[in-house]
Amino acid sequence: MSIGHLLTAASVYTMSSGRLGAIVAALVGLTGVVIGGLALARPAGRIGTGNGGRGAIVALVAGLIGMALGGLVVATSDAGIGTGNGRGGAIVALVVGLIGVVLGGLALARSRRTG
Repeated sequence: MSIGHLLTAASVYTMSSGRLGAIVAALVGLTGVVIGGLALARPAGRIGTGNGGRGAIVALVAGLIGMALGGLVVATSDAGIGTGNGRGGAIVALVVGLIGVVLGGLALARSRRTG
């Protein structure tokens, strides 16, 4: 793959399906991070840990969905990072989704321990 091919692969403003998938995956993973953070920070009875850790479960599910979508984009992209296929964003989505899963798991463990 030549440098010229990389420069003409995709414009900065082109929204390919890979880029769109990576953005959706990152946003879903980020939702898991936010809800997991709230579940850890809030006292019992609030959105995060009340009623059996509902917020923690939502964070776990959102993180897993973000990771699955990010993994799908990475698996189906046919070129490297910087070519407009969304691979870089999908890798970020994998990491953000993993953080959401970890925060949700910690909040769920805490809710089970205190409940």
